[in-house]
Amino acid sequence: MTIHEEYRATHAKSAALYERARRSIPGGITHDIRHLTPHPIYVERAAGARKWDVDGNEYVDYWMGHGALFLGHCHPAIVKAVQGQIARGTHLGACHELEVHWAELVTKLIPCAEHVRFTMSGTEATHLAMRVARAYTGRSKIVKFTGHFHGWHDGAVAGVNPPYEVPMSAGVPGAMLDQMVICPPNDIKAVQVALERGDVAAVILEPAGGQAGTTPTIPGYLQELRALTERHGVVLIFDEVITGFRYSPGGAQAYFSVTPDLTTLAKIVAGGLPGGALCGKRPLMSLLAFRGDPDWDRSQRVAHAGTFNANPLCASAAIATLELVSDAAHQTRANKQGEELRRGLSEAMKRTGVPGVCYGESSIYHVSFEGKPGLAGHDRPRRASLYHLLRCALMNNGVDSSMNHGWISAIHNDEDLERTLQGYERAFQAMVAEGAFQGA
Repeated sequence: MTIHEEYRATHAKSAALYERARRSIPGGITHDIRHLTPHPIYVERAAGARKWDVDGNEYVDYWMGHGALFLGHCHPAIVKAVQGQIARGTHLGACHELEVHWAELVTKLIPCAEHVRFTMSGTEATHLAMRVARAYTGRSKIVKFTGHFHGWHDGAVAGVNPPYEVPMSAGVPGAMLDQMVICPPNDIKAVQVALERGDVAAVILEPAGGQAGTTPTIPGYLQELRALTERHGVVLIFDEVITGFRYSPGGAQAYFSVTPDLTTLAKIVAGGLPGGALCGKRPLMSLLAFRGDPDWDRSQRVAHAGTFNANPLCASAAIATLELVSDAAHQTRANKQGEELRRGLSEAMKRTGVPGVCYGESSIYHVSFEGKPGLAGHDRPRRASLYHLLRCALMNNGVDSSMNHGWISAIHNDEDLERTLQGYERAFQAMVAEGAFQGA
C-alpha cells in the first residue's frame, strides 16, 4: 500500500469533510498552510501534546496551534482562566483590568516594551509597526529580507517565497510593493546601501531567521544591524510572533541580547486564543496616544482601532500563560527537547538514506531535503510534493507537524519524543520505498 493509499484508507471521515468544506469554503481551507495533498485532516479534540482527528487517529502534535501553544493543548491553568472569564463576559465594550495586567506582564518580560498596544493577530501587529515607524521618521520605505514572513497584509507580501520578485499574493498594488526595499538575509552591506538612500523608515525581520528560522540569522548579525539602524536613525522592528516567549521569557531579543525599537507579538502572547501586540519604546508608542490637541489627535496621531483588541477572554488566557512562561525553566526544558529531537531526526535521516538534514534552534526544528541553508543545493526550489508526502507519511505513523518544521512545547515528554522519532523513521522508510528521492 502506498503512502497516499494508506492515508486515504485511515482518513475517510476527513476526506468527506473536505469535500463538504469545498462547497462553502474557497479551496476547502481557512488558512493557506493547511493545504495538503490529497486532503487535510479534521481534528476533533486535543490535550497536552496529543490530538485526535475525526477518524479516531491519535497524533503527537508539533503544530501546537501554529506555535501558539507553548504550554500544550488545554493547559489546566488556561482552561480555568477562560472558563472563569466567559461567565463574566466575552466582550465588554470597555476598558477592563485584565488588559492592564496583560500589558504589565508584556512590559515586564520583553526588554524593549515600555508601552504595549494589543491587536488581534500578528499580521495586524506588523501592519501597525510599519505605520508607527513611518509616522515617527517621516519616511516611507521599509526594508525587509527575502524569506522573512510578516503576515499577509499588502505591506508584507514582497520577497517572502522564491522567486522573490513575485509577491506572495495577487491583488497587491505595485505602488505598495514599491514601498518595500528587499535585501538578502545576513547581508549587512546590502542593508547599509539601502539605508544610505535616506528614505527608509524601518528595518523589519524575524530575529532568529526567516520563516521561523528556516534560514537562520548568522551570529553577530543582529548586533551589526542594531548599530547600523541607530547610526542612520532608522527604526528596528523585531517580528517576534514566533520567537516571543519561546526562545526565552524575554523572547529572541533577550536570548540574543539585542534590543529593537519595536516588537510585534502574537501566538504565545495570547495564550492560544486570538491576539497579538505591538510593543516598544515610549517615544514611538506614544504616537498612538490621544493628547487632547485637535490637530495632533486628528492628523498627526497614528490611528488604531479593532473591535476585539485586548478582548477579555483572550486576556484571561494570556495572563495565565505569561505568568507561567515567565519561569525560564519552561523554555530551558523545551529547548533541551528540541536539541534531542533534532539530533535524533538527523540520525534517522542518515539511517534511512533520506537526503538533507534536520536543524533548528531553541524549541523549533526543520526537516529540509535540500540541506541546511548555506550548503550547496539548499537554494534549489523546494519540491512541495515531497513535503506533502512527508506529512501524509508522518500522520500514517502518529505524528503531525507542518510541512517542514515543528514547534516543541514545554509539555512534550520523553515518551512523545520516542514515538516521534519512530514515526519519522517509518515515514522516511516509506518515502524511500516509494522512490520519492530518486534523482534527488
